[in-house]
Parts: sequence; C-alpha cells; structure tokens
Amino acid sequence: MAPPGVEQRNESSTEGSISLENEKLSDSSSETSEQLLETQLKEKARSEKAEAIRQACRSRDTEALISHAVSEGGLLEDELRQEAWPILLQCDKGIQNDDLKSSDELPPHTDEEQVQLDVNRSFVYYPNNLPAEDMAEKKAQLSALITKVLRNYPMLCYFQGYHDIVQVFFLVLGNQQAASVMAHISLFRIRDYMLRTLSPAIKHLQLIPAIIETADPALRQHLSHIQPFFALAATLTLYAHDIQEYSDIARLYDFLLAKEPVVSIYLFAAIILSRKKELLDIPLDEPEMLHFTLSKLPQPLDLDSHILRAEQLFDEHPPESLPHGTWRGISRYSVLKTSRVSSPNYTVEEALKLFEKQNRQLRNEELRKQAIDFTWKHRRAVGSVALAVLVGAASFYIRRKGLDTSIWSYISRVQAFF
Repeated sequence: MAPPGVEQRNESSTEGSISLENEKLSDSSSETSEQLLETQLKEKARSEKAEAIRQACRSRDTEALISHAVSEGGLLEDELRQEAWPILLQCDKGIQNDDLKSSDELPPHTDEEQVQLDVNRSFVYYPNNLPAEDMAEKKAQLSALITKVLRNYPMLCYFQGYHDIVQVFFLVLGNQQAASVMAHISLFRIRDYMLRTLSPAIKHLQLIPAIIETADPALRQHLSHIQPFFALAATLTLYAHDIQEYSDIARLYDFLLAKEPVVSIYLFAAIILSRKKELLDIPLDEPEMLHFTLSKLPQPLDLDSHILRAEQLFDEHPPESLPHGTWRGISRYSVLKTSRVSSPNYTVEEALKLFEKQNRQLRNEELRKQAIDFTWKHRRAVGSVALAVLVGAASFYIRRKGLDTSIWSYISRVQAFF
C-alpha cells in the first residue's frame, strides 16, 4: 500500500494534467474562433469591395475603379474585370468590335508566320490541365485574334512576346471582347513596341537606372556597369512572359491598366529596389551573375508590395524629374509622353498619326546613323575629299587676293596628314 502522501501527489498530478489539457483545448478553440472570425471579416470586406467595383462600373466612375485596381487584391475576379478593364481603358471612346473587319476581308499581314510560331508556344503556365483538343482550340482562337488585330492595322509590326499579352486579355475577357481591347492596347499603350525596330523599347529601359539613382544612389553605383537590357522581356510583354500564376498576372494588369504606360517601367525599378541586399551581395566582378539575377523576377512575387512601391516612386520621382536627360531622350511621339494621363484623351486617328511620325523619326535616325558609320569607316578618304574641296576654294580665293604662297606649303602638310 502506497504511503498517503504519494497517493495524494498522484491524484494532484492527474488533476493538473487534465487542467492543462483543458487549457490547451480552450486555447485551440480560441484560436479557431479567431481564425474563423478573421476569415469571415475578410470575406465580408471582399464582398463589399466587389459590390463597390460593380457600382463604380455601373456609374462609370473611373477614379473609383483606379482606386480599387491599385488597392490590395486589385479587381478581385475576372467577372469584374470584364466590366472594369474596358472602362479603365476608355474603349467605349475608341475601337469597337464593329469597327474591326473580319480577317477574311483583309489581306494577310507580313508577320503572320511568326505569329503562328509563337502561338504554338503559348499557354505554357495557364490554363492548367486542359485536354489536348481544348488547348488546340484555344491556340487557334488566339492566333485568329492576333491576326484580326494585325490585319486591321497592318502598319503595326508584330514582336515576339505580343502573344503573351494577348493571351491574358483573351483568357480574362473572352475572344469577342478581347479583339477590340487588344487593338486599343496596341495603339494606346504598347505602340512603341510595334514600330519598325525595338530601339524605342531600349530607350524606355534607360529610365530604370535613372529611377534607381534618384531612389538609391548606392544601389545604382553597384549596378552602374550593367545595362538595363535585363528588363526587356518583362517590360516588352507587360510581365506576361515572366509571371507564371494566372491570378498574379490578372491582378497586375488591374494596376497597369489603371495607370499610364510609363508606370510599367517604374514597377521594374521597384522590384530591383526590393532586392537591394541580394544584389549588393553579388560582387562587382561578376556582372553576368548580376545580369542573370536581375533578368529573373523574384519568387515568390509580392505584387501588392511592389505595386505600392512603384506608385510611390512615380509620385516622388515623375519622369520629367529623372536625371541625365533620360526623359528628353524619349521621342515626343512616344506613347510614354502622349499618354501622360491615366487614360489617353486622343483619338484612334491621332494615335495612328503619332505612330507614323515616330516611324519617320526612326527612319531618319537610321539614315543619320548610316551616314555617320559610313563617314567613320571611310574617314581618311572623306577627309581627303573634303580637304581637296577646301584647297580648291582657298586656291581660288588666294589667287584673287594675291596672298603669300607660303600658305600652300602649310596646306600641303595638312593634306599629307590625312
């Protein structure tokens, strides 16, 4: 028989264990209740935001839609985007479906072969788990959609990655609505990328180091030997080539469509700034590693945080304030400058005229570059010809004036130099 004291201790220990277990159950129940309450509050907030977005669409309150598109979570779901995106883009004042002719009525576009090659590689990340027949049908519809836009506006030059952008609008808006919206996007937001060369897109990239310099000079110094070509794929495709989650790219487009085109460049700068520690840890004598790191978007991608930072950068350092004349280097016909408001306020006809003016400007720049290259390549011969013309003119002048012939010995020595 156990001593009385031992028996009492055992009873006390048992009671303590039961009490502790009850406390754990109570804590667990409390945590579950808190989580349930938090979930209910989130669902309520989401429901209220969805209704506010619908109301903004019904009243065509663009400012309210912009606010919802920028705020956490964006426009929430595709059903709401189908109403909101065309309003944000002001498509009702631009290109309508009825304005686009059927592809069968128009001659082929010169880039259609490349379109088909790219469409064959489309829908890599989303939608998932589609049967082969359904995927083939979607690719056929995507090809027809791109072809329709290009045939209606044959001056536009297709670029690799255009299909990445189109597939987002195709999946969100559906085949019918996406055609007019993509025509609008092509003329009012990515017009610079559909010119005869990608040199305007390269000039866009030069804004990135200027933004970094204004926000973080130390990081800019660390990246000073790296050209911003690492951002071309992301910015050229409005990030559709690099973002793998459908929900992420749809949410990002909420933000990009709510803001003017140049904000897409600020977004990439914001992403770079968020990676400061990672980038500074890469030695300066490893530029290839720096370039590789910068060319890949971070994973996971905290979109809401980057969006907030991009908007802050844009507000604090608008394009006109950027150093080294980077903004002056952008063509005055560029979509970045002609759309310095959230939604373009010029017409389709004006957009086409701006496109042609920028094309002519590009042709003139190419001719000037060819002339400079030719002159430099043949600089000795050109120098001799120029000097011969100069000598002939001087000879005529000197003979008329009867000046000292010693000048000729000087000119002969100069000519010998060339």
